Amino acid sequence: MTSPIDHPVIVEHLTKRYGDHTVVDDLSFTVEPGRVTGFLGPNGSGKSTTMKMMLDLARANGGRATIAGKRYRDLADPARTVGAMIESDAFHPGRSGRNHLRILADATGIPRHRVDDVLAELGLTDAARRNAGGYSLGMRQRLGLAAALLGEPPVLILDEPGNGLDPEGIRTLRDRLRAQAAGGGTVFVSSHLLDEVEHLADDVIVINKGRLVVQGSLAELQQAASLVRTVDAGRLAAVLDQAGAATEAHGPDSLIVRNMPIDEIGDLAFTAGVALHELSPRAGSLEELFLSWTTTPSVDQEVTPS
Repeated sequence: MTSPIDHPVIVEHLTKRYGDHTVVDDLSFTVEPGRVTGFLGPNGSGKSTTMKMMLDLARANGGRATIAGKRYRDLADPARTVGAMIESDAFHPGRSGRNHLRILADATGIPRHRVDDVLAELGLTDAARRNAGGYSLGMRQRLGLAAALLGEPPVLILDEPGNGLDPEGIRTLRDRLRAQAAGGGTVFVSSHLLDEVEHLADDVIVINKGRLVVQGSLAELQQAASLVRTVDAGRLAAVLDQAGAATEAHGPDSLIVRNMPIDEIGDLAFTAGVALHELSPRAGSLEELFLSWTTTPSVDQEVTPS
């Protein structure tokens, strides 16, 4: 892996329309080197389309995506710069796993010894001579990841790489991606496996209906909520909502409050004459946060990693 620290991925005002339907809408974010960034959104939110535009597999109607300052198509050696996995079945079903990787290596000038290296790393050595069309979903995912790692690229862009993997495969994937980031690599991975993203990601970028919902450090986002306990939860919720907070009932006498500093919550409660029995920071699970981000109207939010 070469000069990974020089390979941020920057998306600026990216837009994609199909006819009158806007799939990706003025989307901007940065994927930092040395961190694993999870890319999240409901089905149909535009994640795969965004990744295809980042790799010049789909043409944007507006905006651009750059890798180390260049469009993907302008990279001098894309196979050694970016490892991508967008489709899990991007191979000829009548070709063996080893031959699939050999063809990729020959086409991109990658030494053939890397084929056996990545087969061993992804646990495919025993299946390397078998036709890839007979692979299970998990084995096809491993083959796709092997192809992405073939050129030892500093940047990985992976769409749902955990699909179909058993627990051992998930752990292997997690360890490999964490090692990539620890070595200074840039790792951008979409997934609907929220529990796994919670174990894997340093940062998250969440989109919904093609627009950015939230981005930032996962640890800080998980702390960006407060638990409030009061006998007048309904009235306090109305006050806080009017002031721009997002509130959620949490039992008969409690609220989860987001998008508002904890001291401002206390000040507004005091001004409204609402007695508080508890006001404390609350760490939420990624699943809980994801549902709150994607099922209620919100403005774009950003938390800068500390």
